[in-house]
Amino acid sequence: MSYPGVFCISLDFELHWGCFERMSLNEKEKQYFLNTRALIPEKLNLFASNEIHATWAVVGMLYMKNASAWHQNKPTPLPEFINKNVSAYDWIDAHGFSGDNDPFHFAPDLVDLIRDTPYQEIATHTYAHYFCLEPAQTRNQFYADLEMAVKLAAKNGSTIRSLVFPRNQFNANYLSVCANLGITSVRSSPNIWYWRYGTGSSFKEKFFRAGDAYIKMQPIKPVYLKDIDTKSGLPLQLPSSRLYRAWQPKMKIQNTFKLHRILNEMTVAAKNKAYYHIWWHPHNFGFHPKECMHELEQILDHFKKLNKKYGFQSMSMEEISSLLLKS
Repeated sequence: MSYPGVFCISLDFELHWGCFERMSLNEKEKQYFLNTRALIPEKLNLFASNEIHATWAVVGMLYMKNASAWHQNKPTPLPEFINKNVSAYDWIDAHGFSGDNDPFHFAPDLVDLIRDTPYQEIATHTYAHYFCLEPAQTRNQFYADLEMAVKLAAKNGSTIRSLVFPRNQFNANYLSVCANLGITSVRSSPNIWYWRYGTGSSFKEKFFRAGDAYIKMQPIKPVYLKDIDTKSGLPLQLPSSRLYRAWQPKMKIQNTFKLHRILNEMTVAAKNKAYYHIWWHPHNFGFHPKECMHELEQILDHFKKLNKKYGFQSMSMEEISSLLLKS
């Protein structure tokens, strides 16, 4: 079967749940997440007006309305990480919430807004930003976490079909858990040695990964939908192509190189009817929202040109997996 070129956007929507082990929530960091929250409606309007089909992988704890609801909704069993610093539950036990309606850990209003915006898919980023490759955690603990995330989404009117592993800690042993809970696609990493899961990477891997955002460190084989394995069972593995790195004030040349690299890769994918998957965290825009939004506008303007010229299509992860499974 012949497939069109496809442009996929996925976002890891976490707020502080995705950073708690390395961000203490000082005043600067609080403003960072408040900026993130304020920008999401603007980003959704931009997606809707440009008919961009995006996948939002939501940490399940964001569905909670307040601290009381959070305490009442815990999966059983809880994860038993050897490194307690990566446990959301241990962090809250040690630090507590910023008030009952904590804006850094709860965002049911924003989840509802995403759900109700045209072309947007609500996916999962697990319930508690669960680290799937940490020592001592188990398959049973992961199942309990993911089951909680799927149930909360269903209660809120969303059927979960896609998952993004936190920190890209891809655990192949957990794919059957995902399938058992109705998930048909997961995001995987590019097929090149320095794009393993993010946590625990060597300095060399981090160096190549960062450098590749600006220049071609090594050739990366283009991905076509026809090459995605549909015969090994669910969920399908949809590889990412590029992490969008936020605009930085002291990196004028690097900002330019990064954006050109993304636009050029999109053009190559569109011309060759290939698949291009860009991702980021909404909070990546938190320190320089105006400049990051301007870069996003340029990316989407370029997509529209490619759509008109080459038939490049915007699709969510769920739409991609549905297309492949129907073929």
